[in-house]
Amino acid sequence: PCDAFEADAAVKAVMDYEGPCYLRIGRNPVEVVMDQIPGYHFELGKGILLREGSDVAILATGIMVQESLKAAEALAAEGINARVINIHTIKPIDREIIEKAARECGAIVTSEEHNVLAGFGSAVAEVVSETCPVPVVRHGVNDVFGRSGAAQQVLDAYGVNAAGIVEAVRKALAMKK
Repeated sequence: PCDAFEADAAVKAVMDYEGPCYLRIGRNPVEVVMDQIPGYHFELGKGILLREGSDVAILATGIMVQESLKAAEALAAEGINARVINIHTIKPIDREIIEKAARECGAIVTSEEHNVLAGFGSAVAEVVSETCPVPVVRHGVNDVFGRSGAAQQVLDAYGVNAAGIVEAVRKALAMKK
């Protein structure tokens, strides 16, 4: 979940789910964004479109949703129209929203507060490669050993922030041409 509002909804959904579940929640307080989405309803396996866009789709999970919205604002100032999608459930993953984003935008950037290998970005890349091959740039921690420290300082050290997403979008757009 990307914020406290969504975490509350996710816990309730997990309580009603039969079978094993894993819920990953960050430790830092983050801006609440999901309470402002009209008609928002949490459903396991269903992503949420937060911002329309046609040049590139940014698919984010967890606290990277807020960073993706900030990145989309920065990109808009450069004339880049970025779609932002909150993917709160990695398994099952919302294949439909991913395929639609690939078809309509022609390039995807994934963003996660995690290693880029064998995580969210890999799951999205698998869906895209099977159904609508377009450039996919995975943004997150680039397969290095982690550091300890204040959470935001560690994220910034690895470029896991809005500025890092902007750079990943530029890379994806260059690959699209």
